[in-house]
Amino acid sequence: MVNLQDSQVWLKYLISILSLLLAYYVGRAGSRFFGWVARLTSDTRDDPFWKALAAGWWLVVLLALAAFITFLHDLRLEPLRTWGELLVRWMGSRGLGVLFILAGTYAVYRLVEVMARQIKIPQGADFERETVRKQTLLAVVESTAKGVVVTIGALLVLANLGFNVSALIAGAGIAGLAVSFASQNLVRDVINGFFIILEDQYGVGDVIRVGDLAGGVERMNLRLTVLRDLEGKVHFVPNGQINRVTVMSRDWARAIVDVGVAYGADLDRALQVIGDEAHRLYQDPEWAEKFTDEPQVLGVNSLDDSAVTIRVMFNTKAKEQWGVAREFNRRIKNRLDAEGIEIPFPQRTVWLRQEETS
Repeated sequence: MVNLQDSQVWLKYLISILSLLLAYYVGRAGSRFFGWVARLTSDTRDDPFWKALAAGWWLVVLLALAAFITFLHDLRLEPLRTWGELLVRWMGSRGLGVLFILAGTYAVYRLVEVMARQIKIPQGADFERETVRKQTLLAVVESTAKGVVVTIGALLVLANLGFNVSALIAGAGIAGLAVSFASQNLVRDVINGFFIILEDQYGVGDVIRVGDLAGGVERMNLRLTVLRDLEGKVHFVPNGQINRVTVMSRDWARAIVDVGVAYGADLDRALQVIGDEAHRLYQDPEWAEKFTDEPQVLGVNSLDDSAVTIRVMFNTKAKEQWGVAREFNRRIKNRLDAEGIEIPFPQRTVWLRQEETS
């Protein structure tokens, strides 16, 4: 590598341009790494520290580039020329191997992403169970493959730098065993997440309820499930804490609508009107595809304090039950008003007692 100084002028300039490009990509990769680490923490007070580290990384890369250019063109600028000579010798012994390993690891990492994007999962208008399962498995396989690639690349880099990787792996195994006793929750999360995916309990796109939390499954892996509720709030639920889950979007769903009518209304006529309006919704071309079966008017469900409650049941496709219920509530309100059937509201009769005075 020291013989680079004896190269022709055009070759030196070509090497200078290539080294400039290499320095740019190495600097950008390090800066992105520090930015990624900064985003892992929710506390923004540490952001100036990570920005300073990114700037320091760029400074080291630029100094290394300046030292290399100084040595390559045999410029008498100390200590840059001495640093450049040391850098060239290190690159000749270990540095190039490390760069090739890092470049290969990055290429395979990106290849995993590209291959994952090439796997086309059919996206129909309807919510299908098989689609949910494929999306979830694809996300887990992609994240696992990326982790394996990064781990192998890191081990190869350490081995090229002269570290005893065998001893490091053995030590990591012992340390992992010791840490596992203190991280039983993490192990439980991973095991529970594995069985959730294996048994296809739910997947990305499902709407589930876990304890007091409910929302759509936005992302999941072996360790945790990410839910987003109607207000847009994101909830991170460790899989080990999921003892019981209610899936509201599996295969098919059911919308239950209770309609209250006044005690003074003609009950038989009210049942007829409600049933007719339910079938009108079922036969509406804009809504017909959302149903899996005809609606059923179950009859009088309860005699409440202020109303007679009539229950209507709609069998719908997955995740359509809420929209169907809202639309029927709108329609039945307008229909009952048009038919002159009263929808009562809570009322209270107050009796005033006057005591006789002698």
